[in-house]
Amino acid sequence: MNIAFFLKPKISVAYIYSDFTIRQAMEKMRNCGYTAVPVIGRDGKYAGTVSEGDFLWFISDCFKNDNELTLKTLEEIPVLKIMRKESYKPVKITAEVDELLNVALNRNFVPVTDDLGSFIGIVTRRDIIKHFITQSNYAGGK
Repeated sequence: MNIAFFLKPKISVAYIYSDFTIRQAMEKMRNCGYTAVPVIGRDGKYAGTVSEGDFLWFISDCFKNDNELTLKTLEEIPVLKIMRKESYKPVKITAEVDELLNVALNRNFVPVTDDLGSFIGIVTRRDIIKHFITQSNYAGGK
């Protein structure tokens, strides 16, 4: 099975640009209501994913290091500076479903890129589970 079957295309996904400031990224996440969103460059390349945890770690580090945290600070620092690079590794659209499932086990969504690294959408763990429930004819425990 091709993972494109599960793909939510970029046009229907909330994402932020890598040149957004922390304030802009926080506002976008608050408006869309998600706890994590993909980050892409203006060229369309996948740069990573930013999560609420990234913001919390940043704020915690500011307090721990006695750095002043102001609105001005949030408007000057790019979101790329606070993202943890190791999280939310993407899968390529040509990946096997097994690879997708392994990644989706630990994430609410999996970013998907094309062969050139451009972000093309996400696959949600919810959609994967719904598909397999439907395929197994599970009817609420009957």
